[in-house]
Amino acid sequence: MFGEVVDGKEEKLNGFEYRGDELFVENVPVKKIVESMGSPVYIYSEKALRDSLSAYQEAFSGHRTIIAYAMKANGNLKILSLLGNMGAGADVVSGGELFRARTAGIPVEKIVFAGVGKTDVEMREALDAGILMFNIESSMELDRLSRVAVSMGKTAPVALRVNPDVDPKTHPYISTGLKKSKFGIPMDQALEEYKKAASLPGIRIVGIHQHIGSQLTEISPFRDAFDRMVAFARLLKENGIGVSWMDLGGGLGIRYDNEKPPTPEAISHEILSRMKGLDAGVILEPGRSIVGNAGILVTRVQYLKETAVKMFYIADAGMNDLIRPSLYGAFHDLWPVEKRTGKGRKGDLVGPVCETGDFLVQDRELPPVEPGDLLAVMSAGAYGFAMASNYNARPRPAEILVSGDRFSVIRARETYQDLIRGEGIV
Repeated sequence: MFGEVVDGKEEKLNGFEYRGDELFVENVPVKKIVESMGSPVYIYSEKALRDSLSAYQEAFSGHRTIIAYAMKANGNLKILSLLGNMGAGADVVSGGELFRARTAGIPVEKIVFAGVGKTDVEMREALDAGILMFNIESSMELDRLSRVAVSMGKTAPVALRVNPDVDPKTHPYISTGLKKSKFGIPMDQALEEYKKAASLPGIRIVGIHQHIGSQLTEISPFRDAFDRMVAFARLLKENGIGVSWMDLGGGLGIRYDNEKPPTPEAISHEILSRMKGLDAGVILEPGRSIVGNAGILVTRVQYLKETAVKMFYIADAGMNDLIRPSLYGAFHDLWPVEKRTGKGRKGDLVGPVCETGDFLVQDRELPPVEPGDLLAVMSAGAYGFAMASNYNARPRPAEILVSGDRFSVIRARETYQDLIRGEGIV
């Protein structure tokens, strides 16, 4: 959309806007950052991060609530620290994420541990840390956690992840609440699993957990899942099993193109209006909706290549830097860092990686660009750097945080020496 004009006004994304023909992050020109830090580079807006978290906090301010940021979306230590200082907790899915969350100062009493494949070592680390609770995904995992906790002389606080079999109407790769998903315990088996959990040594039931998917842009899947979850909580209560936390997961989508996802305020109405009579706090696990539109990936065009059937714009960022387009066919808007006059052309924005699937944009109208021009891949704050790799021995980009009229390096660009750290020639 290239900074589309809407109702006669230049479109803005919170923290990102054109001033004249130049793209700014808050009060800093993107071009100035790239001149100092090189490209490709990830750039985040502190204002956008703060505003996104605040929207959740304000929407749920009247109820006991923990916003457990899903750090899989973006686990940068500075971003974790910033959100933690605002009162956020963390949803972690590995021992490494637990380590990062604690290093960033996230209080352990606001950390929940999810994921289908927790190891003994990870369980021990989380029990030693004293986290709020484990989200249990299977009967066998429940048995293992019981054994590990007993062996340590500890009691593990748990919620069972109940799979409500609700279609989230999102990409199948990020849909997690259907019967065919690897996640969670089927609803028709959940009561028996809770009864089993109540009888196991080293286990203390504290909650119910669900998460139906990611990038949800309609409110109906949330509504259906909440209804089933609340009905199940009442069933547990009838069977003498009380819970103090309702962990409703995350999944609220963001605008990448023309989506109009519900707001945290709309979601809070759906949740809180259904919880009357349940003496339980709420845990939310937003990730993408906190960081997604707070970040961009800036890349420099290197070459233009026209074949008999297609125009290619070859840039210095590729699928190793942002894999979502190659992996999901995901859409990311593209804004020129400096607007040129003239007409754009339809083509592909591709990277330097030796794979046919290495692209950031396919078959779209691109703005008029020449070699050396900078392009901003928008909405890249979530599942961008977090999923980046060193494929083709390419160092990962720097990460920059803009705060008003200042910017700082929150992760240095990797060097060639970083690529071989830990290796040796025998």
